[in-house]
Amino acid sequence: MGWFEDRGRLADSVAVISGGAGGIGGAVTADLAANGVRVAVLDIDATAVEQLRDALKAQGAEAIVLHGDARDPDELGRLFTAVDEAWGRVDTLVNVVGGTFRAPFVETRPKGWDALLRLNLLHVLHACSLAVPRMQAGGRGGSIINLTTIEAHRAAPGFAVYSAAKAAVEQFGRTLAVEVAPDGIRVNNVAPDFTPTPNMRRMVGGDGAYSTPTGLRVGIPMGRAGELTDISGCVVFLASALSSYLTGTTLHPDGGTYASSGWLNWPGVGWANHAPSPVVRTLDSTGTGPGADAGA
Repeated sequence: MGWFEDRGRLADSVAVISGGAGGIGGAVTADLAANGVRVAVLDIDATAVEQLRDALKAQGAEAIVLHGDARDPDELGRLFTAVDEAWGRVDTLVNVVGGTFRAPFVETRPKGWDALLRLNLLHVLHACSLAVPRMQAGGRGGSIINLTTIEAHRAAPGFAVYSAAKAAVEQFGRTLAVEVAPDGIRVNNVAPDFTPTPNMRRMVGGDGAYSTPTGLRVGIPMGRAGELTDISGCVVFLASALSSYLTGTTLHPDGGTYASSGWLNWPGVGWANHAPSPVVRTLDSTGTGPGADAGA
């Protein structure tokens, strides 16, 4: 047994993962299973579910993979019941499900707000309400990990309700962490920034400049987009005993964007928290700067 296996103590534990079949969730599931964790997954993407089943079977992993909607409390209950029957324990819960659409707040309506809250907040409450009593009954403690976003920590124009819901998840997690700490149950969050997945590409919209090499160098201090394993590695750490004294906090696998908080690395100029003069002059000369459409 190696150092990580000995200190991490993940082998034969059980992890429930909502939205664990594709994208970031798929990477989380794969990395937990690779460390000997028995995984139970609920995902709405039927194709991703079948692909994950095949991959885990080929890997020889113990797994339960169900097709269903994590926003539905009954579907979550079905997953936890299957875990009870198969393994009789829950050690880790990872809440991955989330998403949004881009629109100014004044152009959105209550139906859309409700949908965003169900997708980004309410299922977390339901899943935790199912996991915590099982962890308490087991007497072994546990780890709850919520996938949030950098937008829970900064203004997010066009994503007001989404960012509010994710901030609520963060505050819920901190509060729950304090409540269940005496039981040895830890609650932490992981808040990525730009990690290209199909859903992320739909969310950022625009002309895609943010994902170009220059755009990445300007907007992300480390100069590259996130990779799925940047996120899943944080989850594995938080699930493991290596983080046994860490609770009520957030990891930020974001290449430094939360730390920079508006400071951009402009090519040929360097760091500035505003558009530098050469950039402004270029925009003005091409007619794309502020006020370019005014007057005429």
